[in-house]
Amino acid sequence: MSERRRVAILGSTGSIGRSSVEVIQASGDCLEAVALVARADVAQLAEQAWALRPKWVVIVDPEVAAGLCDIKFPPEVEILFGASAVNKIVQSSEVDVVLSAIVGRAGLEGTWAALEAGKTVALANKETLVVAGHLVKDLARKTGATIFPVDSEHSGVFQAIRCEGKEHIRRVILTASGGPFRTYRLEELASVTVEQALAHPTWRMGKKITIDSATLMNKALEIIEARWLFDLRPEQIEVLIHPQSVVHALVEFIDGSVIAQLSQPDMRLPIQLALLWPKRREGMIRRLDWSEIRKLEFELPDLERFSAVRLGIRVAEMGGTAGAVLNGANEAAVDAFLSGRLKFDQIVPLCESILDRHPFEAYPSLERVLELDHWARQEVFHWVGN
Repeated sequence: MSERRRVAILGSTGSIGRSSVEVIQASGDCLEAVALVARADVAQLAEQAWALRPKWVVIVDPEVAAGLCDIKFPPEVEILFGASAVNKIVQSSEVDVVLSAIVGRAGLEGTWAALEAGKTVALANKETLVVAGHLVKDLARKTGATIFPVDSEHSGVFQAIRCEGKEHIRRVILTASGGPFRTYRLEELASVTVEQALAHPTWRMGKKITIDSATLMNKALEIIEARWLFDLRPEQIEVLIHPQSVVHALVEFIDGSVIAQLSQPDMRLPIQLALLWPKRREGMIRRLDWSEIRKLEFELPDLERFSAVRLGIRVAEMGGTAGAVLNGANEAAVDAFLSGRLKFDQIVPLCESILDRHPFEAYPSLERVLELDHWARQEVFHWVGN
């Protein structure tokens, strides 16, 4: 890897992508953006291109090409289109680190291509491991690729266990803010509106992940991701509700010692860490002010009100095709909720129903995983009447 790390950002116009752009801009000579990839937000992509002057920009949706005549990119930037261009870029010898931040299962292909090329991948797209965890880890071992976590919780675990052997770990605890409905009664969840669900008390994120945080499905997906990322047994992974979002993860070791990672709830810290590891440098985020922190609260999640956590543990235990089906059903169900076709409290039960009915396979191929992802989405469409 070159001294200045050359980064390709997949999903540069999303919330993680925008934070990554800020990290690169503040990095001095440490980081350079050589490729920016976005699905269709051409205006913001052009703005980023003028700021970072990458070698390439890739627009994944080729149908937006007709609108490019009204948007100017720097003359030296090469503009490419389609998923095949993404795969070509991430496998280029001019890219050192691929930051995978495309939302949902759509991020799997670009991440897979980067791992095939043996790249270092800063993984913000948890769905890659949820959908195809065993296949992704096998591929990384085969090619010598390295995966660094970008999720704040998994970054916290990574920092806590970096000098420890797996045999020393008793359990890993992922924290959750609890979302906007932490104190709601079960019957109140039936009347939750889209506007209420999008009003997260701590984090500012895209719509899909914000809804996942409100249902705690995001934590379910993180349980599955942690299983594969750190090669843990599902029973070693637990969740605690922590409304202040200051403690991101705790690791308990077999001797009773517990190491926690604490910081402001700001994604720029785990992004910078993943892009520069093992180096640390001055960061952009506000430091914790211990004179302001009056208390840190922790509580167990209510699995009756937020059954997604239980579902995540179950899927982590199942492995195989279960993750792909859960994720595909959830992505489609969240879309249905956002468009007014599904109630908030129906999202998780619908996902569980589809998981129960799917033709489970313990050791599927990538093609089979993608087939069942599509099947799960169709099941949701049929259920909501589309």
